[in-house]
Amino acid sequence: MTDGPLIVQSDKTLLLEIDHPSSRDARTAIAPFAELERAPEHVHTYRITPLALWNARAAGHDAEQVVDALSTFSRYPVPQPLLIDIVDTMGRFGRLTLQNSPVHGLTMASLDRAVLEEVLRNKKIAPMLGERIDDDTVVVHPSERGRLKQMLLKVGWPAEDFAGYVDGEAHPIKLAEDGWALRDYQRMAADSFWAGGSGVVVLPCGAGKTLVGAAAMAKAEATTLILVTNTVSGRQWKRELIARTSLTEDEIGEYSGERKEIRPVTIATYQVITRKSKGEYRHLELFDSRDWGLVVYDEVHLLPAPVFRMTADLQSRRRLGLTATLVREDGREGDVFSLIGPKRYDVPWRDIEQQGWIAPADCTEVRVTMTENERLKYAVAEAEDRYKLCSTAATKIPVVKQILARHPEEPSLVIGAYLDQLDELGAALDCPVIQGSTKNKEREELFDRFRSGELRTLVVSKVANFSIDLPEATVAIQVSGTFGSRQEEAQRLGRILRPKADGRQAHFYSIVSRDTLDTDYAAHRQRFLAEQGYAYRICDADDLLGPPIPEVG
Repeated sequence: MTDGPLIVQSDKTLLLEIDHPSSRDARTAIAPFAELERAPEHVHTYRITPLALWNARAAGHDAEQVVDALSTFSRYPVPQPLLIDIVDTMGRFGRLTLQNSPVHGLTMASLDRAVLEEVLRNKKIAPMLGERIDDDTVVVHPSERGRLKQMLLKVGWPAEDFAGYVDGEAHPIKLAEDGWALRDYQRMAADSFWAGGSGVVVLPCGAGKTLVGAAAMAKAEATTLILVTNTVSGRQWKRELIARTSLTEDEIGEYSGERKEIRPVTIATYQVITRKSKGEYRHLELFDSRDWGLVVYDEVHLLPAPVFRMTADLQSRRRLGLTATLVREDGREGDVFSLIGPKRYDVPWRDIEQQGWIAPADCTEVRVTMTENERLKYAVAEAEDRYKLCSTAATKIPVVKQILARHPEEPSLVIGAYLDQLDELGAALDCPVIQGSTKNKEREELFDRFRSGELRTLVVSKVANFSIDLPEATVAIQVSGTFGSRQEEAQRLGRILRPKADGRQAHFYSIVSRDTLDTDYAAHRQRFLAEQGYAYRICDADDLLGPPIPEVG
């Protein structure tokens, strides 16, 4: 027995003692292959899943490294059945491989004939396959490359894809060399992606994922389709590409609700390509409109389900997913793995913070007590109405004012999910509100006024959760969220993580109604940030200016 911070259990759960001096090293060691499930005060619970092990395997980690990490940090001997299961599970990845044969085209080969026989008899997989070439090889219908990988993952035999990629239509793209250079981690992320051919790069908000995309484009030197969350984000991409690469304005097209330009580099919004007309996704034709050499999926954790269908047909194209968190609230992480590609590069947020590339952040949960009238309304409400009632309690408005008064000179964002609540806050704070119906031109004008310092406070809906570049923002106050969304929590903290010119700390407040669903969902939302090493302080709204309750997370 050693004094390690980790307790490894045979049910594949890992208990990490947060106060142990080696807990940070242990968290870093297990992060590639374990997923955080719960993060209360002193002991965090992780779970080892097959998908996490296969992601680790695809990223170059082998079973020996996983076993070594567990053995090094475990307080007690690691259960032998668990070690055997890890070796067996990781060994399933790559027993089947996809390859391109000069004679037969796309083929699936097996290092284990019994595995091939098993999948050949699967009724959903068999129609995707053609003739049997020999005992260990079978032809694959080229159009089924993506769907086959999806199904193989579901039956527990994830294939390693060596079939390669078409170069697509060539187009010269080079990184500009004046006045800036890729950071080391950005270069490593682009190199890791290029070596794998397709996959996902995970970096914190504010760490320059756009520049990783630009570096990948410079490696491909081909026509590129970039998919983004909204028009404002797309225009930020365009500005960055013009500033950081050899691309000119005329070479970059915008494909959105406002414009339909298809150029060598085309930036399209998820919203427009998933818009239906007479029951059909008309704009999905964009994927076939050019011989794309690279497809970039910004904020891949938000990739709409209909796009997965087209992504399955794009398997011969290089695909880069960019995200701050691979958490998907719809549970489709497996589809990202099989259709976009495995995780190629990941770095803990705190590591980037220590290097000075993102701002240090202080996270505080402020608990408010609803009025007696609000509590009674909540108590008698229907189950489906309760969360909105406690999230939008008017009791939160004075607390927002109190927090803003603590940071009178700091550029601040007040973020929420319910439009009527945001309108009330805008009126109470006498500041503009940006929501989904706000015209793009007005959004950009308000964001510019915020960047220049003319506006100190903005009230924003979930349209500002992602891909909005507001480097000056120092304070974020979250008044309501999308139930227990971990990805949303990460994105909202990310709004204030851009490094500050004077090295100031960022402050993230989450205002929560005590003794309600609001508290339960807040605990769930905080899981991802706890995994990244952020601790939440909890304080009572009445004692906001006094000492906080001890740390959580």
